[in-house]
Amino acid sequence: AVPRSWPAGSSASWQKSDRLRSLNVRTRWDPSSDMPALTAVLSWIETSRVATTIAQSSMLTGFLSAVHLVGLTLVGGAAVVSGLRLLGLVLRDQPLAQMAGPARGIGVGLAVSVLTGLLLFSARAPSFAANGFFQLKMLVLATAAIAHVAWYRPAILRDRGTPLGRTATGATGLALWFGVILAGCALILFE
Repeated sequence: AVPRSWPAGSSASWQKSDRLRSLNVRTRWDPSSDMPALTAVLSWIETSRVATTIAQSSMLTGFLSAVHLVGLTLVGGAAVVSGLRLLGLVLRDQPLAQMAGPARGIGVGLAVSVLTGLLLFSARAPSFAANGFFQLKMLVLATAAIAHVAWYRPAILRDRGTPLGRTATGATGLALWFGVILAGCALILFE
């Protein structure tokens, strides 16, 4: 459990926003002072040949960002089609098993996004690791990926279960994948 407040002069490495400063509440984790080993690894990643090449080339960074967005588009599009089908709002006359293709699009899009995301992360590893929106995106991404493998894809492939269960699965999948996309947008906008 994280304490709600820290005494003045504490060595905790949490950053405080102006609005929460009066409440003395920790609002963002900064790995640089809490975990020196993690800081060393992040710095090593950022100074690697691949990362410096990406950081020094705006064309390469732009290309990787564009491909990253294509992957996110695949995830978002597949999540909408299969999620709305699970909700019973579209393609009602189609069996759920036919939605395996769009559900597979989530996996393909996720693979593209993770690969390009790791490359983009490498160019600014320490600053991204300390960014609250990046941390939120990674948390929601991990949750969405686990939910996709554990519940979402099996619900589509088996075409069994109660309508309420399918509805809950579709709504949860849509919410999680769009949470990933919104957190990514927040990361870009408020970086």
